Amino acid sequence: MEEKRILAIDYGEVRIGLAITDPLNLFAYPLTTLPNNQEIFKELDIIIKKNNIVKIVLGNPLKENGSEAKISALVKKFKDNLESKFNLKVELLDERYTSEIARKNIIESVTSKKKRRDKTLLDMNAAYILLQDYLKTVNNNKSKV
Repeated sequence: MEEKRILAIDYGEVRIGLAITDPLNLFAYPLTTLPNNQEIFKELDIIIKKNNIVKIVLGNPLKENGSEAKISALVKKFKDNLESKFNLKVELLDERYTSEIARKNIIESVTSKKKRRDKTLLDMNAAYILLQDYLKTVNNNKSKV
């Protein structure tokens, strides 16, 4: 029997970063970054089917004070589209610091300055941080995925 996985999405108007769990939903891994264009749902459909995705966590970029950012309306529209197109539960998660944490991790682990500036690397790593935080919360609450 194929294991069910979780997909994390770091939504951006230009690019969408993706991360995925291992088959046991214990660890998160950066997956890829896709251009946010007319092909995005076709690309996501391939990834969802190929990896047996059963749930999506979607980053909701809140302001420092916890209120919604300008992009939040686009994120919610994207969430609605994901739920209707793929018939999956999509959970919005606070992603206020994921990009900053991802940037620090890249600076610490990537030696090439050119690669450090690669925004696609940043986007998929921000999704990875989001998914890692989600898994910690789920595991701490002893909840099932």
